[in-house]
Amino acid sequence: MKIDVLTLFPNMFSGPFSESVMKRAQAKQLFELNFINIRDFATDTHNTVDDTPYGGGPGMVMKVDIADNALSKFNLPTGKLNNNKRRIILMTPQGQPFTQKKAREFSKLDHLIIICGHFEGYDERIRSLVDEEISVGDYVLTGGEIPAMALIDATARLIPGVVGKEESIEQETFENNLLEYPQYTRPFEYKGKKVPEILTAGDHKKIAKWRLEQSILKTKEKRSDLYKKYLKN
Repeated sequence: MKIDVLTLFPNMFSGPFSESVMKRAQAKQLFELNFINIRDFATDTHNTVDDTPYGGGPGMVMKVDIADNALSKFNLPTGKLNNNKRRIILMTPQGQPFTQKKAREFSKLDHLIIICGHFEGYDERIRSLVDEEISVGDYVLTGGEIPAMALIDATARLIPGVVGKEESIEQETFENNLLEYPQYTRPFEYKGKKVPEILTAGDHKKIAKWRLEQSILKTKEKRSDLYKKYLKN
């Protein structure tokens, strides 16, 4: 899988993807990650990528011609979902909520192109150049870089081979609309709190049943919205 990120601040991504699992996965060529500076596609001597909004108002708006120039680097046709193996994503609070289901969908693509804004907003015409608009939550950040990092991490770890044990992914929070069951390790007792004995009895069928029950209870208690989805499945 190839992931290209269009951003004004490529260096922001160096830390999260040069450590741990993501670093090893790239070294194994399980996915390719590239960061492209949008300013490289500016057309004036000042490398201008934004301008004041028509009609007045605060802040600066990313220019449509610059975004289009940057996308032209890939020599790809644009438009809604133009290729089921490639997706152009715009990171924006106006987008659809990013979910585990969406991460799994993205992980099956061959090519993901992500656009990160860093101003008051985008020229509305930029939206016609992308396939999807994605949000990571109902809050505003200084730019699309941090949301893009979350999207990349959640997506890349679902690529086969990135995470060591595939089984651990299948049992994680948000799979099947359930939160993950409680986990314990040594010591068996700590400050009066013991590990549930069922986990030490060695009966794997009973353990599996207990874990499912605990996942359901946790989801019902903490995320009623997910619990309702679980009941519908």
